[in-house]
Amino acid sequence: MEYRKLPHGNEEISVLGFGTSAIGEASEEEIIATVQMAIENGINYFDLASGHANTFEAFGKAIKGKRDQVYLQIHFGANYETGAYGWTTNLNKIKESIKWQLEKLQTDYIDFGFIHCLDEPADLKAVKEAGVIDYLFDLKEKGVIRHIGLSSHTPALVNQVLDMNILDMVMFSINPAYDNNHGSYAIGKNDERMALYQRCEKEGVAISVMKAFSAGQLLDKDKSPFKHALIHSQCIQYALDKPAVVTVLPGIRNREDLKDILKYNQATDEEKDYSIIAQFDEIEYMGKCVYCKHCHPCPCGLDIALINKYYDLSLLGDTLAKDHYNHTFLSA
Repeated sequence: MEYRKLPHGNEEISVLGFGTSAIGEASEEEIIATVQMAIENGINYFDLASGHANTFEAFGKAIKGKRDQVYLQIHFGANYETGAYGWTTNLNKIKESIKWQLEKLQTDYIDFGFIHCLDEPADLKAVKEAGVIDYLFDLKEKGVIRHIGLSSHTPALVNQVLDMNILDMVMFSINPAYDNNHGSYAIGKNDERMALYQRCEKEGVAISVMKAFSAGQLLDKDKSPFKHALIHSQCIQYALDKPAVVTVLPGIRNREDLKDILKYNQATDEEKDYSIIAQFDEIEYMGKCVYCKHCHPCPCGLDIALINKYYDLSLLGDTLAKDHYNHTFLSA
């Protein structure tokens, strides 16, 4: 398993994470076995925006005695009072939900406390006025929360919260379809989305990736907007190659799903190679480097992807990146 360091901390986070959106459909026995299998295989980052309330008790049993081996991403706004996922900005309901989640998870702290699912300016206004962000900071001061994050599908909204200078992590939907304006959550043009990834990297705000497979559509030729099926390892590598990304969080339903995801660790370079997307008519990458390294090796020995990344960050005003660019490229 590969690990990437959190820029605003010392945590080493597994590049393969675990999304719990659908695992609640499985039996308690299967949930426990799947989570423990993930931990045994080096996965240490888990997103708890689950679709089902029963996920939490089973998850708590699965990590009992292993709490120090995992990082939990918990959402302030996800509400499970009906037994299924719901969304709220009501502070009292959020407090009740967080208390309930911690009890079921058998823990007294949260590694990553997330402002949950803000996609519109009205959403941000609502959580501010309700005192949700103040509540997150209060818990952080008390040591209950270690890091503050945000989940969103909207680049403009993420930029608004980045302006507040409060984030250590952003959960964002990244895949070649969304980056090229295909799909329900394909918000923002490619340039806008890439600029967001670059800004996060410049400011040391990590990204955890949701919807890397576009809800499975990219794995199915008939459902894909490209009329071509990609495989898990191509989609995972695509997301991991984006600036600021530290982990990809596939929605895992059971051990069979997990086995498919873990194959990434043994995948060959050819199986991770997603350069075929450049041939899709719907892709708009002409003249834009996405740092995929599939143009390598350079006959002059240059790290083309790294040079382009430093250049792009320099244009955003990153003086350290400019210095790296000068030493890497101009001195070559």
